[in-house]
Amino acid sequence: MKPTLASKRAEMLRALTETPLDLLVIGGGIVGAGIARDAAMRGLRTGLVEQADFAFGTSSRSSRLLHGGLRYLAQGRIGLVHEASVEKKILHQIAPHLAAPLPFIFPTYRSNKHWVLWQLKIGVKIYDLLCGGRNLGKSTWLNRSTLATLVPALNQTQLTGAVRYFDGFTNDARLVLDTLRSAARHGARVSNYTRFTAASRAQMWQAEVTDQLTGATGTIPTRAIVNATGPWADALPHSRVKLRVTKGVHLVVERSRVPVPDTVVMTEGKRILFAIPWGERTILGTTDTDYAGDPARVHTDQADMAYVLAVTNQFFPQARLTAADVISSWAGLRPLIADPHGKPSDISRSHEIRSPEPGWWDVAGGKLTTYRLMAEQTVDQVVKMLMAANGVARRPTRCRTADEPLLPEAEVRGISSVLPPGFSPDLVQHFCAREWAVHLDDVLLRRAGWHYYHREVEALAEQTSRGMAECLGWSPEQRLEEIRRYQQLVQSSPTPR
Repeated sequence: MKPTLASKRAEMLRALTETPLDLLVIGGGIVGAGIARDAAMRGLRTGLVEQADFAFGTSSRSSRLLHGGLRYLAQGRIGLVHEASVEKKILHQIAPHLAAPLPFIFPTYRSNKHWVLWQLKIGVKIYDLLCGGRNLGKSTWLNRSTLATLVPALNQTQLTGAVRYFDGFTNDARLVLDTLRSAARHGARVSNYTRFTAASRAQMWQAEVTDQLTGATGTIPTRAIVNATGPWADALPHSRVKLRVTKGVHLVVERSRVPVPDTVVMTEGKRILFAIPWGERTILGTTDTDYAGDPARVHTDQADMAYVLAVTNQFFPQARLTAADVISSWAGLRPLIADPHGKPSDISRSHEIRSPEPGWWDVAGGKLTTYRLMAEQTVDQVVKMLMAANGVARRPTRCRTADEPLLPEAEVRGISSVLPPGFSPDLVQHFCAREWAVHLDDVLLRRAGWHYYHREVEALAEQTSRGMAECLGWSPEQRLEEIRRYQQLVQSSPTPR
């Protein structure tokens, strides 16, 4: 007899609660996933819970860039740039299907005194050196005539030239899911739609959780807890995190409207935006503004869209983009370490790992590119505590996350890449059976990403819902309800279709 969703959920909760864990990770974004993988690979009994779907928040709504951060170099943050530059190369080695080399063209104009060509020429060479002299590609510079040939649609008025350098391109949600699949292969017990509600500590921590789908509750005994909940981090009991949350918005348009061979850097004063080639599409963004609303309800508004389109039209005047040209959009939050001073784009993207009380760690700040390093440093501290307390059955092994591939190539082929896969019923079944998908939006927005790439999403929603209904045993009424749920979720952003 085919197991039901309820029986699968009950088994998930039982696996988390039946035996004491060494480490419970709260948060199923990229940082939490990285910590779970690292801990499981070292031999720790590891669990992870996420109140919504995996990669629901920040980790599916980024610019999808793996980068050292050229603007951080301009701000003098050499250590941060070096750290991220090394990490992007590691990700290219362990997950080449999700870390594609991506060239950037950074044009300069006489009208913008914040970005000067001769300074950028020096900067990109330093940038290469901070990667150990072996970046994902060699930086160069381009004169006006070469630039006009490479990017003929680019605004030529007051153009002085450009530099060309390399970073990486990823699929952020797929990186989370593949990292969790790797964690599970090494024994981690992971559960989405499972909300952490409270914790108390005696001999060890007792973490209270609730299954958001069935209403079942349980208590997870664990020796250590890591709070890796991103924008939600300062709201958890026992947390001592202080965040300054900022919003970033991205738009997707036809690549034929903004025809870029490489990513083009667009500037507005000191600020940087990107036009990123994405198959037949171009991703435009991002904004960087303070946000004080519900982290679960962040969305693109008309002002965000107008700003990004205005900057893009300035750099590509023949595009004449309007809101009607936008295929899709997403808005995400950056959980930055609190700093009441300065503009949002000036706040450091460095991370902090703190233990405000025994056996509890808050991990905050940082960026997508450095998630693996953040995980390594966090698990180092957890292991040190467990060893000092003689609280592990056997000595943990060293960190191996920089050396071992994320997943075997056979397990990602046709499933996971920087571009959305083609639709197939077998793929939908895979997402349900092996990647914890339980709602229609789990597949359309995160596992496959079809919602963001295609205009004909209504037909894809219909096809996908039928495949999920067969796999998960939905009734006709449940299938229609899932379509309504998906439509309500995506209608919060004003994106024409």
